[in-house]
Amino acid sequence: MQPKKSDRQRSLLCPDLLDQLDPRNHLLGLAKVIPRQVFEDNFRPLYAASGRPGKSVRLMVGFLILKQLENLSDERVVEAWVQNPYFQAFCGQQRFTWKLPCDPSELTYFRRRIGEDGVRKIFEVSVALHGDKAKEAEVVVDSTVQEKNITFPTDAKLLSKIVTRCHTMAKLEDVKLRRSYQREIKSLLRTIRFKPKGRRQGESLRAVRRLRTIAGILVRELKRKLSPEALTIHQQALDLYDRVQRQQRSGTGKIYSLHEPDVSCISKGKVHKKYEFGAKASVTKTSGIIVGALSFQDNPFDGHTLPAVLSQVESIVGQRPTMAICDRGYRGKRKIGVTSIEIPESGKRTKTVSDKRQARERFRRRAAIEPIIGHLKNDHRMLRNYLKGQVGDSVNLFMACAAFNFRKFIRILCFLCLKFLGHILRPNVQPVQVCA
Repeated sequence: MQPKKSDRQRSLLCPDLLDQLDPRNHLLGLAKVIPRQVFEDNFRPLYAASGRPGKSVRLMVGFLILKQLENLSDERVVEAWVQNPYFQAFCGQQRFTWKLPCDPSELTYFRRRIGEDGVRKIFEVSVALHGDKAKEAEVVVDSTVQEKNITFPTDAKLLSKIVTRCHTMAKLEDVKLRRSYQREIKSLLRTIRFKPKGRRQGESLRAVRRLRTIAGILVRELKRKLSPEALTIHQQALDLYDRVQRQQRSGTGKIYSLHEPDVSCISKGKVHKKYEFGAKASVTKTSGIIVGALSFQDNPFDGHTLPAVLSQVESIVGQRPTMAICDRGYRGKRKIGVTSIEIPESGKRTKTVSDKRQARERFRRRAAIEPIIGHLKNDHRMLRNYLKGQVGDSVNLFMACAAFNFRKFIRILCFLCLKFLGHILRPNVQPVQVCA
């Protein structure tokens, strides 16, 4: 059911929460400029006309923004909301309360309700706050990897998880397996753990092969013994187990996680981390403002992602950039539509001194996107994505970029406030007399 509208009334006996807080706080300044009515108009049609009233849209959107802005989990942001009066004022609370406003799982349901389009609307609002600063003819594009919350995949880990899930499925459906293999599996895992290299490496490889055989036996036995109704329910899971059990090292389209089968293995050439398991994310910026964020599956070539990236920037900002500055990972096409693609060259072409200086300044500007990606990962929850599925990749990326833009706007407010105070206090400062 649609959330109830709150009537904001002031009382002398119960003063409003905003009257008791510091008006210079950055969250209060941000709350004044965010157009809440945009979210109300876009998200209210997503609620049913009957049933239990939902939580207010301002409360839930405020939670999503605070979660990424302060780098908190769903559980922690709800707990911090009770302790922090500025969090409550940011979410539209009229009186300071000690009760939890909602269960942390409500944030999951709200993300599912608004979907990828709703989160993109929050990102568009964060871009619109900066006005014309986001509308530049030149943009900088770079890609990174948004890692999923999975363990490092190995054959032994995946196969042992398949065996465990097959035992759980058999117990749930009351199917008696011909053999459980529990003692043998325990011995095989011990062999794999303590004999991975050296002269006894062959024992470890044989143990992995035997573990693969056991996983295949259990999957096939469950397919035979499950009832037609139970087989219909578990068919997708059994097909996934069978696919993982059959995949080879040199194969393509491999699965690296049972609970996140869409994860891709991406190599970015990092010395400290050769492979990353997640989804490729493209980030587009102007002068310190992120104007584009797009998540891709199956690890496409960076140059092939540019048409979708430029189209998204045009739909968000309202104008198509005339130049996109990229690194050599985007080599290939030098022009897409009206947008020219600038990539660092090897230096063999003859250029004038002015052209060389402009190119050097342009690619120094391109390097500024690297620390921005670092801030997204370390400050706004992009280092490890805990949201499930491909939609979770897009939702986390949009909210991280929106939080970065909101944080940028907060810094602008603080700078303007300090500049205004300095302008007021400057005439009152008397020059200091230095005695000779």
